[in-house]
Amino acid sequence: MSIHIDFLSYDGERNNERHPHAQFVLPIAGELRIDIGGAEGMLDPSRAAFVAPGVRHSQLATGSNRFLIVNCDPAECGVPVAERLAEQVFLPVSEAMRHLIGFANLSRDRFALPGMPQCWMPLLIDSIFGHERRTSRLDELAERIEADLSAPWTVEEMARRIGLSPSRLHALFRSEWGTSPQAWLAERRIRRVQTWLAASDAPIAELAQRAGYADQSALTRAMQRLTGLTPAAYRKRRRLEQKNGSLDQDALILP
Repeated sequence: MSIHIDFLSYDGERNNERHPHAQFVLPIAGELRIDIGGAEGMLDPSRAAFVAPGVRHSQLATGSNRFLIVNCDPAECGVPVAERLAEQVFLPVSEAMRHLIGFANLSRDRFALPGMPQCWMPLLIDSIFGHERRTSRLDELAERIEADLSAPWTVEEMARRIGLSPSRLHALFRSEWGTSPQAWLAERRIRRVQTWLAASDAPIAELAQRAGYADQSALTRAMQRLTGLTPAAYRKRRRLEQKNGSLDQDALILP
């Protein structure tokens, strides 16, 4: 299971349920009394809940109700976030969360489309903890990568470093920076190589290894794809501009 969304109405009493996945119980209408691992409370349009994997829970419905149920792997939330949610259990429904729940309720057919729940999930997490957590998470990753560009940064490794699943990482990159992890990494590496090419006489093969490319040919292909220039051509052009005093510092990045 990655992320699965249901729209459910509870009737009567259910006792000692347990499942291996994490679950958000988000209110659409009505009330539901719930016991999650010994913590009891009433869910209503102002209060939601999070059930951690393996935690026993019971529900009692005494009237009509409707809930948006989000079943997911804990990694989709980010491991630190999932741990924090497991401790908090009951979640106040913010205005942002209310809008997200309403959107999902009115767009049920869309949520059957591949990838839609994965795009929606980061917004749910942000509605609970705010944008600061998401931004700092990507900034933390960027700092680690910039400090060691030569490392073999696969998407799986990037996600592991900050406690996310690969699909969650993709969703965060798209929603926050408008790109994919692979595209962002390629640009950062080429940016760094361009700076080195303009500022040093180091062999291109050496710069390729320092930037995380297997060899000079791999760097050349990547740089031509992004800039239209080979490393040698880029260095020659920058040196000529420096000599003529026409160097544009912004052009040191990407044409």
